[in-house]
Amino acid sequence: MIEKIKQGNHTYAAIFSMALLTFVGILNETAMNVTYPELVTVFGVSLDVIQWITTGYLLMVTIVMGTTAYLLRQFPAQRLALVAVGMFIVGDVIGACATNFPVLLVARLIQAMATGLSTPILFHLIFTEIPANRKGIMTGFAGMVISFALAIGPTYGGIVSETMSWRMIFWLILPLALISLVIGQLTIDTQPIGNPKRFSYLSLFLLGLALILVVYSVSLIGNGGLTGRFWFSLCLGIIFSLLFIYVNNSGHSQLLNLSIFRVVPIRLSTITYFNLQFINIGISLVIPVYMQYVLHSSAMVAGLVLLPGSAIGAIIAPLGGRWADQQGYAKPVITGSALLVIGVSCFILFQARLTALTVATFFLILRIGFNLSFSCTISNASMLVKQENSSDVNSVFNMVQQFAGSMGTGLLASLVAYFQNQSTGSLINRTMIGGRIDYLIVTCLALVTLITVILNYRIQEKNKLN
Repeated sequence: MIEKIKQGNHTYAAIFSMALLTFVGILNETAMNVTYPELVTVFGVSLDVIQWITTGYLLMVTIVMGTTAYLLRQFPAQRLALVAVGMFIVGDVIGACATNFPVLLVARLIQAMATGLSTPILFHLIFTEIPANRKGIMTGFAGMVISFALAIGPTYGGIVSETMSWRMIFWLILPLALISLVIGQLTIDTQPIGNPKRFSYLSLFLLGLALILVVYSVSLIGNGGLTGRFWFSLCLGIIFSLLFIYVNNSGHSQLLNLSIFRVVPIRLSTITYFNLQFINIGISLVIPVYMQYVLHSSAMVAGLVLLPGSAIGAIIAPLGGRWADQQGYAKPVITGSALLVIGVSCFILFQARLTALTVATFFLILRIGFNLSFSCTISNASMLVKQENSSDVNSVFNMVQQFAGSMGTGLLASLVAYFQNQSTGSLINRTMIGGRIDYLIVTCLALVTLITVILNYRIQEKNKLN
């Protein structure tokens, strides 16, 4: 039976298994966003503390992804997939049974480790097993899975928490993880190629410390603004980042091959990828919180407004990949970046007149733009390096997108919390001010993204002519 499965389209089945695990991991990543007001009451902690169940999740995913370039070259993907799904199941059960906030946070971090492995494995299978003329559409499929899970998470969380319990958010996705376990172990057979250098534990330690300090510094804004603790933590994070780069690039051990950044379009694509995910994850958190506090929407409605954009955006992702396969990456990415600017700018321009319908419409435009650009950006970047460096692009870009997500949720949630904690004005008005600052930030980032994308593809076109 196993041989029969492997003789068929086992590559696509293997990709499906990792796509399924990635889907439930990322779905769970954002599903808890709409439960923030309830969890604040249940566990007796403030919003800037509760947001760590998302920010901490993203941060742990980021750190684990930093190891995957080495792990995928060193160990069979099937074994790594088994570890990933095992950790997800353990974390899922603990989260469903959590009786206090620390236990819930630990459960989320265990699940995050699973997602940190599954997502790079998914892209690794695509980059190594799929022909070049189909990489765009298959990367679009992966982008569809990720983007759909990211945005439908609040919808799923809102419906489940309001009709049943927030604990059921964990229980209902458990069968999908088990399906991924079975299919993955039957079909994944990609073999490692080995590493030229030993694993750098010191680099991993420095990278993890740097990421934690930077995200922690951002989370401090919610309590007191730009205090001395904020600047101290931020400066330490920058120092450890520089130390990581030095240690990683010297000696006989290595975590990531950072030489890929010698290619200018890779650097520009990394900026694009960071901004896209910062905007996507950040605003997917802000919208449900804003709607519940300002527009007095229920958790279900706050989640449902994201559904149209999620569904249509998910369809757009593989279509954008097909467009890229046929006519190159520039057209879908530039078009998507322009739509992203239009979508996010509407939130700041029409904030005073926001309703559930207008929020859903603006988010739909935003998601179409995001999905046209997102998966095409990483797929294009993988084409700009040698085949043996594709795992480094995979690891770095997936790490960057998760770090961007943790920064997005950490900064935007902290800004809302900062203004909510002020003593003047009503809670609604204070939340509106925080929301306005958030919308302004993502609009500026969208503009930067559009400029970066145009410059990137002009350079790539010039390089082709030379």
